[in-house]
Amino acid sequence: MSSPNEQQRMAVRTRPGARAVMEMQWRDLLFLHWEYPVAVIRATLPAGLQVDTFGGKAYLGVVPFFMRNVRPRFVPSVPRLSHFMELNLRTYVHDEAGVPGVWFYSLDANQPLAVKIARRFFHLPYEHAVMESSRTKAGAIRYRSLRAGAATPTIFEYAAGEVLPEAAPGSLEFFLVERYRLYASAKGRLRRGAVFHPPYPLCRAEVSSWDENLLTLDGFPAPGRGPDHLIFSPGVDVSAFAQKLVSRLPTGQ
Repeated sequence: MSSPNEQQRMAVRTRPGARAVMEMQWRDLLFLHWEYPVAVIRATLPAGLQVDTFGGKAYLGVVPFFMRNVRPRFVPSVPRLSHFMELNLRTYVHDEAGVPGVWFYSLDANQPLAVKIARRFFHLPYEHAVMESSRTKAGAIRYRSLRAGAATPTIFEYAAGEVLPEAAPGSLEFFLVERYRLYASAKGRLRRGAVFHPPYPLCRAEVSSWDENLLTLDGFPAPGRGPDHLIFSPGVDVSAFAQKLVSRLPTGQ
């Protein structure tokens, strides 16, 4: 089973032919990434998925951001339901056909109904959290999340820095942020969903506060160091598409 080639990485950026089921906006995203041993990540994945690597290295990503105007296709957004915060922990994978994508360990959100819908219909590991944000006088984002049942919050303070060029194919930035497929498992089936959006506009990330609590909360050893890669995006408008069956999983997965 070989890693995705450049053609496969570019192919997933094409808008799917089917109709989107959801429309949304992702705003003010901070991407924090740590290198982790491939074997550590491989042990967490279901059958049918392999660790996607860059230069032989595997990554875990922590991404705090804001969801805006989340709604089903052809339905207007609802202020109290369509706008919320989200914090996810993810890694990068590919299936047996070499289709690259994201595997989520957790997606924390402060909209209980959104959590229930995502778990029920999209088979994603959403968790409810108490989350709040504010702006400093200098315009930086203060972002705090406390998952239900957790003892310690996750806290970030970050801002956009220098504007960067669009991520170039073959670069680490492209590998980490330009992801258009997501995988999920439920009821003995491995599924793959698709999203479509323009390439991320990117900026250097100015991060004055971060922590690794989400990594340990989801069962990974603490890295014991700062992030190996940081980048910021003001965001993109996103279309999401229905998941498709990839394969049936062995009993117990």
